[in-house]
Amino acid sequence: MTTPLLRTPSVDFLVDTQGSDPRAVFVHGFGGDLHTWDLLWSAFGAGLSALRYDLRGFGQSASRGRVPFDHAEDLLSILDAGGIERCDLVGVSMGASIALNFTLDNPERVSSLVLMSPGLVGWEWSAAWREHLGPIEAMARSGALDEARRLWWEHPLFATTRDSAAAAVLLESIRRYSGAQWLHDDHRLMLPDVERLHLLKTPTLLLTGGRDLDEFRLIASLIAASSNAVQRSDDLWLH
Repeated sequence: MTTPLLRTPSVDFLVDTQGSDPRAVFVHGFGGDLHTWDLLWSAFGAGLSALRYDLRGFGQSASRGRVPFDHAEDLLSILDAGGIERCDLVGVSMGASIALNFTLDNPERVSSLVLMSPGLVGWEWSAAWREHLGPIEAMARSGALDEARRLWWEHPLFATTRDSAAAAVLLESIRRYSGAQWLHDDHRLMLPDVERLHLLKTPTLLLTGGRDLDEFRLIASLIAASSNAVQRSDDLWLH
């Protein structure tokens, strides 16, 4: 059932729950929305008791006004509102960085963690990454959002997906994306999570792809090397 679960002074969160007592929580990546998980939702059917939602500023979780915020604090509010004391937390890309950040802040709320091609909160992205992102943001700020979306679609991050059966799904997701975060991002600056990865004790499955960008593979290697709680698999073909 898709419904605004939580209304705050600054944002309404669009949430989709399946089952009467959801315990698995799914967090999408940058530019996505809760439909990122459509294929999983269909595959699991009624056997999946879970919650997915649009992150603040993405999909239909629209902020009212510009205020500093924290995605992990938003996730905590959603769990509290839904009466979810502990969950199995699944995140992809930026959503995985949020899931990891949340788990490090609130380990008692997470039974297990699944990270798919994760980023890291507070990560200092390389010059190559910034070189690709700069023209996208410039196009968006000039008002050429369709051109910005085209450049995002052509980003090396999605090279393998463009050549896969998931290409149409990715393209539709990019077309839905508002581009708001290319214009401005009110997320609070955070200390780097790389400094506290050794504190991760929650059982964690780390899924990465052999054709992921080198920077994402570096992040995955740092996470895997920092905690004995992490089991890594390189069989994911995501980006």
